[in-house]
Amino acid sequence: MSEVVEPVEDGAAERPHRAIKSFVMRSGRMTEGQQRGLDQGWPQFGLQLEDGLRDFDQVFGRSAPRTFEIGFGMGHATLEMAAAAPEHDFIGVEVHKPGVGALLNGALTQNLSNIRVYSCDALEVLRDCVADASLDRLLLFFPDPWHKARHHKRRIVQLSFAELVRSKLKVGGVLHMATDWQPYAEYMLEVLSAAPGYHNLSADSTYVERPSERPITKFERRGERLGHGVWDLKFQRID
Repeated sequence: MSEVVEPVEDGAAERPHRAIKSFVMRSGRMTEGQQRGLDQGWPQFGLQLEDGLRDFDQVFGRSAPRTFEIGFGMGHATLEMAAAAPEHDFIGVEVHKPGVGALLNGALTQNLSNIRVYSCDALEVLRDCVADASLDRLLLFFPDPWHKARHHKRRIVQLSFAELVRSKLKVGGVLHMATDWQPYAEYMLEVLSAAPGYHNLSADSTYVERPSERPITKFERRGERLGHGVWDLKFQRID
């Protein structure tokens, strides 16, 4: 993520750097199920940023293909993917507590054991908790596009993001992004095409067809009925 450095007047002490966040913390009421997820699911599935670098083979009790998802929302797609691929492990990060509770409640209800959850800044988790060259996939589905030009610096997709993700993916690992806003899709394509060490998996070096492993959300179905598009991008780490 890029950082903002406030100008320093002559003779004034330099102010500390302030990292720009790509998300806004939102409050929301918790349903009974979401609260159950936090109360009963967090001790089983929750992970803490403060614990630092983790051995995820030890965390999951096995060695398996590993997917890291940034911003899982209410967790519907994560649950569907985890249920469909029990041989894969999923690490999800979300700052919105009702969404965290919903995912945890779903994991309990469906008796899933291949999900772990962080509730904090995903970039901090990547930097501090994930070993280099340890992920098979990183998913970024429908991130906030920050439409206004003055807010583009808040977009999570930046060259620094691409470089961080590449360092955490195994060689051959894939960064999969999706957005329903075409200007953001074009921006993502521009950024990742300029990032070293990646290969665009699209046949024409643009977008891929919606992969079968990415669940279609209710929001996406509604958008399709209204004629809205969705753009998927897949970039593979090649070195």
